[in-house]
Amino acid sequence: MSRSVFIIAGLLFLGSVGEAAERRWVVTVDNGKPAGELLIRCAPSGDCSTRYIFKDNGRGPEISETFRVAADGTFANYEAKGSTTFGSKVDERYAVRGSSGRWQSTTEQGSAAQVAGKLYLPLNGTEAVVDRVLALTRDGKSVELLPVGTLSRRTLRTAQVGRGATQREVALIAITGLGLTPYFVWATTGAEEAFFASIAPGYSATMPQGYEADAELLGRVQNEAETALLAGMTARLGTPMEGLSVIRNARLFDSEQARLREGLFDVQVLRGRIAGIRPAGNPGDHIAAQRTLDAGGRVLLPGLFDMHGHVGRWEGGLNLATGVTTVRDLGNDNATLQKVIDETAVGAVFGPRIVPTGFLEGESPYSARNGFVISTLEEAKRAVDWYAAHGYPQIKIYNSFPRQHLRETVAYAHSLGLRVSGHVPAFMRASEVVEAGFDELNHINQMVLNFLVDPQTDTRTLQRFYLPAEKTAGIDFEGPAVREFIELLRQRNVNIDPTLTTFDFLRQRDGEMSQAFAAIASHLPATLQRSFLSGGMEIPNARVQALYNRSYSRMVEFVGQMHRAGIPIVAGTDHIPGFTLQRELELYVQAGIAPQEALRIATWNGAKYSRVLADRGSIEVGKFADLVLIDGDPTTDITALRRVALVVTQGRSIEPSAVFKELGIKPFVGEMPRWQSTAVQ
Repeated sequence: MSRSVFIIAGLLFLGSVGEAAERRWVVTVDNGKPAGELLIRCAPSGDCSTRYIFKDNGRGPEISETFRVAADGTFANYEAKGSTTFGSKVDERYAVRGSSGRWQSTTEQGSAAQVAGKLYLPLNGTEAVVDRVLALTRDGKSVELLPVGTLSRRTLRTAQVGRGATQREVALIAITGLGLTPYFVWATTGAEEAFFASIAPGYSATMPQGYEADAELLGRVQNEAETALLAGMTARLGTPMEGLSVIRNARLFDSEQARLREGLFDVQVLRGRIAGIRPAGNPGDHIAAQRTLDAGGRVLLPGLFDMHGHVGRWEGGLNLATGVTTVRDLGNDNATLQKVIDETAVGAVFGPRIVPTGFLEGESPYSARNGFVISTLEEAKRAVDWYAAHGYPQIKIYNSFPRQHLRETVAYAHSLGLRVSGHVPAFMRASEVVEAGFDELNHINQMVLNFLVDPQTDTRTLQRFYLPAEKTAGIDFEGPAVREFIELLRQRNVNIDPTLTTFDFLRQRDGEMSQAFAAIASHLPATLQRSFLSGGMEIPNARVQALYNRSYSRMVEFVGQMHRAGIPIVAGTDHIPGFTLQRELELYVQAGIAPQEALRIATWNGAKYSRVLADRGSIEVGKFADLVLIDGDPTTDITALRRVALVVTQGRSIEPSAVFKELGIKPFVGEMPRWQSTAVQ
């Protein structure tokens, strides 16, 4: 999952300086399960300390902060210590001396000569920063950030919370300038405006004690406000294609055969489907069209598939602008996912088509709280029944699922026609879940753990990351254990979803640019670029980093080895939408997979293993007109996939450069092909 600039999703905040000496916020995740808290102590002088802890899915940060607020509302000093989600060290400090300021962390260091009115943005801070933003952006003002960036905000809605003496008005505020989407917080209103709550609908709620019952109300109002913003994005960035439209002079990628077709073609689009494919320049072709676009020999691909997403309502524009027209959601809050599917279908949310996967977890202290969390076989079967009734083609089994119920649950899902994918439940090996009937394995770390765990290894902990980082380099990939595992996958017709790019953090030290996003970082907002310099793992020295880097390289090679053995691959992200898929395909090429085969994986394979090949995945008459025009030839240079010139999907034409500009991203294509209106006869 992607990280916000405030690092920890669903964090908490401190109120205005000088209030009660000690206050507490509680963080809950799905179904109200307590997952963390923030304890804040402030002296009237403005000296404050915080203690934050958040644990979900066997991981999470622990951070302690101390800071002092200056007279101008910025930080006079700030210090944070602790550990991040995946265990790397937090050691960050900022201090003002006279008119200048200096900052240093495990990631970066720097200084500025004039810092008055400028807010230092911690890389690993809690939402203590939010209160400073609120104070500095009142009355339509913006605030300049250190080291870089600018924040602004606007008020969207208000709501009444509490009862009797505790009743108060709070306002929903959208903060912009942190990343690619607005950051939503609830604040108290009036002269002493302060942070009140943070809601991630369908996932978490951060509420002050005594107001927990109002989380549902705030989530509902926030959803309504977001819907209005998203509807405006759809109207601005997607142009309806009424009548017959023709893309002329395009080179077509045959995704089934993984090759470019000979010659140039005209592709006719009508009511969201491909109505015809004809050789370009046919002198007998006088069919009048509402509009035409000259592709100029560019390559036209079927829409790309991201086979490992966790969709929300805001990343849709980034998916579409990078050519991703279908996302398979691989685990989500059920109500949230159903809502996003419905909203996307009617154009209320600007995003790709969604193929849902039902999330099935077991009850434990490490449980992820998405989907259904079960304890008994009957509960598991009822969950599978719900997913089947709601049109899910697949379920995903997660880390804490009870081993004793696995085989029967898989068989029951198969009896209803559902595929089964997942993580490997704790205290099991990948080979065991394949023998139990899994159709698909998710994540490369889950596959290499097959050769690293023993019956006592609890892979619900951070061991599922540190063991592969430490030990994969030493696996004999030509040895009998690996050969037997690959043969088992082949015999059982199991496909894999490696999400290689997601695990780039295994080898990244703080202060170094993430190799996953180095090629596109300069196009992104400056505040987001900073986050690409933060590692995730505890990597104390160059020797350990070299080991982790070798392990990661072996994981990449292993994917190529499985592909050559005939194991089907699907391409997923589980990270920043769109850009991660582009990098994922580059890694497949590094693994020895030909570029045109990598494109087949992202198109034909995606449709096949999503069970939607009948209407997408290839450019054929009658299928959905999900089309991506590339300014370059990705069949010979996979990096050309970043130069998306045009996207057609769901009966709309989308100009990627316009979407990127909306999101604060520098476009990747200069001169764009344009639609030309023509007279209809």
